[in-house]
Amino acid sequence: MNPAKRQAIFERFRNANPEPRGELQYASPFELLVAVILSAQATDKSVNRATGPLYKKANTPQALLKLGVPGLEQYIKSIGLYRTKAKNIIATCAILLEKHGGAVPRDRAALEELPGVGRKTANVVLNIAFGEPTIAVDTHIFRISNRTGLAPGKDVLAVEQKLLKVTPEAFKQHAHHWLILHGRYICIARKPRCGECPINDLCEFRQKSK
Repeated sequence: MNPAKRQAIFERFRNANPEPRGELQYASPFELLVAVILSAQATDKSVNRATGPLYKKANTPQALLKLGVPGLEQYIKSIGLYRTKAKNIIATCAILLEKHGGAVPRDRAALEELPGVGRKTANVVLNIAFGEPTIAVDTHIFRISNRTGLAPGKDVLAVEQKLLKVTPEAFKQHAHHWLILHGRYICIARKPRCGECPINDLCEFRQKSK
């Protein structure tokens, strides 16, 4: 795919949705961090249903630490892998208080040291909470990047590095959201809705559906 096509793709995304937002509900970097940890192998809707009541009870590292693993599990048990996630979140709260004054660090290495936080989660927090031009590659973005020819790669890291290289600077801030939303609602896995796709004529996927 040539640079002109990539430019046109992101221009169309921007024209259709100038200020895209993720679907996780949060009111602080810490709430976002917890929600993203919970969202692994879970839908944003299921996370929001759990964090709504949770954040009314506890929405700071101190409050969650006081709640403890058993207390946290009661709020998130509808989410897959909730026991492991509860342990990771409580451990993360302890580290935030011990090493970062209770604040979420604006640093990739520090974020990736937190239990339950990998590169993708760190990228989401850096992008959404702190406005960094990072691109978190999930299954949707990985699929779209390879299917359309936008930024093909053998694994998520290769796709991330390719996207950072080829995405025009003007679009890097919101590229993550545009691509996820496109993959979630239009360029879906089994039968992409090519007939509704705003970038159909720019996409290089050979097996387009109607």
